[in-house]
Amino acid sequence: MRRIDYDTDQYQDYARGRALSGPQLRTWLTAFAAALPERRPLTGLDVGSGTGRFTPALARTFGPVTGVEPAARMREIAQAQSPHPDVRYLAGSAEDLPVPPGSADYALMFLAWHHVQDKPRAVVELGRVLRPGGRLLLRANFSDHHPRPWWLEHFHRGFEVDAALFQPLHEVIEMFTSDGWRVAGFCTVTEPSPGTRGDMLERLRLRTLSFFAQLSPDELEEGFRRLERFVATDPGAPAPEFAEPLLTLERG
Repeated sequence: MRRIDYDTDQYQDYARGRALSGPQLRTWLTAFAAALPERRPLTGLDVGSGTGRFTPALARTFGPVTGVEPAARMREIAQAQSPHPDVRYLAGSAEDLPVPPGSADYALMFLAWHHVQDKPRAVVELGRVLRPGGRLLLRANFSDHHPRPWWLEHFHRGFEVDAALFQPLHEVIEMFTSDGWRVAGFCTVTEPSPGTRGDMLERLRLRTLSFFAQLSPDELEEGFRRLERFVATDPGAPAPEFAEPLLTLERG
C-alpha cells in the first residue's frame, strides 16, 4: 500500500469527502451499541479519528471519548469543526496510544486498520489500553469480505487494487486471538445510500479514499472519464447501498 501523508494530502477535503448523513451515522451508532455493554457511560477511544466524523457522536451516545490521530492537520480540523465537551483529540497511533493502561471500555477503528504499519504492535497496544472485557469495534475491509462499491468497476483493476489494500479476515482474527483476544461478533451493516450517483461522483472527485492513492495519473484520469460517462446517463439515481463488515473483538 502506498502510504498517505494526511498532513499534506487530503486533510483539506477529508471532512467533506467522508461526511456521513444523519441516517448513516445513526445506523453505525446502532450497530456499535449492539456490540457494546448496555451500561453508560462508557469511556471510548476513536483510533484514527481523522477529522472527527464519529468522535462527537460517540461521546453523545456512550460517554467521554479520546480521538487519537497521527496527522496534526486532521486533528486541527477535528478540534475546530467537531468539538464536544466530552471529547479530546490527541496525537498518537494504534501502535502508540497516549492513554494509561486499562483506561477505556472500548475502541473504535473505522477504516483505519489498513493504515497501521506495525499491526502486531497495535494488537498489543490496543490490549494494553482496554479494560478486561473491553471491546474493539473494527470496521475494516477484508480482502475476502469486500463490499465492492459500485463505482470501482469503472476503474481499471479497481476491485483488484482495492482488495489488495486489506488483509483476509482469518489473518486479522489470528493476529488478535494469538494475543489473547476473542471474537465477540462479526456482522455486516448496510449503510443507507449516501445520495444520488451525481452526489457520490462529486465526493469521489475529492479523492479522499486510500484507493485513489494507489493508481497512476493515467489510471485515475481514464477511470474518472468512464465513471462520469456512466453517471451522466442518470445522475439523479440513488447510489446503491452495500453491506459493510464489522468485526468485534474482546480483550481477555
